[in-house]
Amino acid sequence: MTMLNNYYRLFDASRTDDRAMKDLLSLFTQNAEIVSNGSSRTGFEVVIKTFYEYNKDIKHMWDAWVLQPDGSYRTNWAVCGQAVDGTVYAKAGIDIMRVNESGQIVYLKNVQTTEDAYNEYNS
Repeated sequence: MTMLNNYYRLFDASRTDDRAMKDLLSLFTQNAEIVSNGSSRTGFEVVIKTFYEYNKDIKHMWDAWVLQPDGSYRTNWAVCGQAVDGTVYAKAGIDIMRVNESGQIVYLKNVQTTEDAYNEYNS
């Protein structure tokens, strides 16, 4: 559970802290599947770097991670942030993660429950 909680802490810090970025990336396997907005990508590094091209600051809050019958973990999250153009936003959603036997994330599904969330990343 600590590793999953560290995901959000490191995500928020990784924008300005190189060590946090390195630690965040180490939570994932190289070929982790990342699913968001109906599309799937391999690897988390491109996802986080693209995210920070559009965002100047961010802060996550989240519920406890709950083990699901299929072995994945799930939590509700909320985020407030400031885009690079200076506008502020608040969004909410659900994250679903699967980890391997070594404790690394092999799958992350990000389901936004805020309408039109992250449409700018559908490129």
